[in-house]
Amino acid sequence: MAVSERARLAALHGVDTSYRPAPDQEIRVPEETVVAVLAALGVDASTPAAVRDALAEHERRTLGRLLPRNVVVREGQAPRLRLPSGTTLRVETEDGTGHDWSRPEKQPPPPGVGIGRHALRAHAPDGRTASAQLVVAPARLAGPPARTYGFMAQLYSVLSSRSWGMGDLGDLADLAAWAGRAQGAGFVQVNPLHVAVPGRPTDPSPYRPSSRRFPDPVYLRVEEIPEYAYLCPADRERAADLLQRAAVLRESVLQKEALIDRDAVWELKREALVLVRKVPLSPGRRTAYVDFLAGQGQALDDHATWSTLAEIHGSEWRSWPAGLRDPRSAQVARARSEHLEQVDFHCWLAWLTDSQLGAAQRAARDAGMAVGIVHDLAVGAHPSGSDAWALQDALARGMSVGAPPDAFNAHGQDWGLPPWRPDALDATGYAPYRDLLRAVLRHAGGLRIDHVMGLFRLWWVPEGRPPTAGTYVRYDADAMLGVLALEAHRAGAVVIGEDLGTVEPGVREELADRGILGTSVLWFERDYDRGGRPLAPEAWRASALATVTTHDLPSTAARLTGEHVGLRHRLGLLGRPLEEEQADDAVEVAEWLALLGRLGLLPEGTGDEEAVVKALHRFLARTPALMLGVWLPDAVGDRRPQNLPGTWDQYPNWRLPIADPDGHPLTLEQLAASPRLHALAEELRAGLDAP
Repeated sequence: MAVSERARLAALHGVDTSYRPAPDQEIRVPEETVVAVLAALGVDASTPAAVRDALAEHERRTLGRLLPRNVVVREGQAPRLRLPSGTTLRVETEDGTGHDWSRPEKQPPPPGVGIGRHALRAHAPDGRTASAQLVVAPARLAGPPARTYGFMAQLYSVLSSRSWGMGDLGDLADLAAWAGRAQGAGFVQVNPLHVAVPGRPTDPSPYRPSSRRFPDPVYLRVEEIPEYAYLCPADRERAADLLQRAAVLRESVLQKEALIDRDAVWELKREALVLVRKVPLSPGRRTAYVDFLAGQGQALDDHATWSTLAEIHGSEWRSWPAGLRDPRSAQVARARSEHLEQVDFHCWLAWLTDSQLGAAQRAARDAGMAVGIVHDLAVGAHPSGSDAWALQDALARGMSVGAPPDAFNAHGQDWGLPPWRPDALDATGYAPYRDLLRAVLRHAGGLRIDHVMGLFRLWWVPEGRPPTAGTYVRYDADAMLGVLALEAHRAGAVVIGEDLGTVEPGVREELADRGILGTSVLWFERDYDRGGRPLAPEAWRASALATVTTHDLPSTAARLTGEHVGLRHRLGLLGRPLEEEQADDAVEVAEWLALLGRLGLLPEGTGDEEAVVKALHRFLARTPALMLGVWLPDAVGDRRPQNLPGTWDQYPNWRLPIADPDGHPLTLEQLAASPRLHALAEELRAGLDAP
């Protein structure tokens, strides 16, 4: 069989047979990888005969198709359609009105067909008819109403004097209210609050959730549930005891250097929630709950059913009894009926958590925040979790999302998350993707999309093979971006794409053209056309969230002192001798300090760490970036990273509270009173107000 036949079949299904890690380098994808990826897409390419059959089947399916399944256009633009001469089109809009569409290959949708999701019908002169979904997306998303700054935090790390051992949604509402009212901040960006896969120990990473569609009830502030006030006397005593145990847990983190223990927190909260559950809902609250159930529909039913079955059979659904592995099976329906109270308990938890998320966003907007809470959408969900069980038909079995080898990781990366199947998304009108976006945007002023390049292509790694044996699979970027833009527009939300790392040419430009902000991290912003020196502030892009650091990078204090290099050395993570790493790191920091000095942004001199941190943020304010993000630990001099990529149990990733420069944990109340934080916020406000 000619290799070109398999390559042609792969191209028809969006599977790359080579990739370029650098402009002057092309690497061929192993044939077995191409065969495995096509198989995950339901295409047999294992033999020459199978390839020929698959090519013929693809031609048969597409040759006579009058319309694609989904037509996605930007407002005011004509779609890319090839129709026989004389074909007539009619649009039935969401509100039920009908509109004839003439010359669609040259004309945008007719007046009266606005932004939204509509039905499109075609009639060809030869008698053929077809229907499709028509998505009209906004031409460009609106950004924040004005340049603004805000704080970025891992919510679990922000404990108050009322937390049960980790930061919660009550703390989020309080942080947003204080930051907006007292500091003039326009947003608070948090880690993904997706529900985790249950287990002991629970995976603490917020980027490997059970479901991206529902928030984690471990973040509930139990005392703020209205029914808590009506506990009977005996249950009130039990709740008081739980509060005391929660206080011990909290103090162990804040005073005794204990790590944040989500399992211990959830054990206490679940016991308290069982007590609260016994209090009947008032008529108004009952109606609100019923409305929530109706609005969430099958997705919530599936998630609550999976959560119930996981409590009975363990969270690895692929090892459940065979009849329970299919969410639409009769056995699952029977199990749901047999455990209806438990299923409803998980639905109730989702409602309570959703309600407190809404309260946090209202607190942010009431405090004058222009954007409010910016939520974070992980790349995917855990293969053992709720989404992987409920959305099996939309996810690629036996595949994992990752990244190819690059200058920073010679072995590539495997993130252990099953990817969307592009063909399944197209077949369902992008419903699973749309519903996910609606869920995370329900109470969001903004949405950060982790690895936003995944809307264009993702690196698929076949199960059992190293990341180097993966390949890129392409998605319909117009559809992915159009659906995103439509849902964000309807939610009134800003969208921020995390576009760090390997980015295909044209991606950043396309995102900017659609009003999707990028992410600019100071240490990575260099002028590679002029020797790689630090990029001058006026040369930074405007359509971005600009920050000094992020959750995956060293804190700024550690970067300035080189402590992060020593930490990686102690954990055996350096790829070169310690002295070489330290020397290169020192040069990098010195280059930035020199630029700050030339710009007059560091009058205090380089010997004052706090002054340098302020100067770096003064620099951010000099850029045209629309949003400026302050890593909350930086504001108080915390030297420890929240996550150290490349480690698992060698470092306490995702389990540290925010601390002062000496490593002493700080409460939210102490953060709010921090002179260092107040001084940094004042610098940003002054920088934004400067002409």
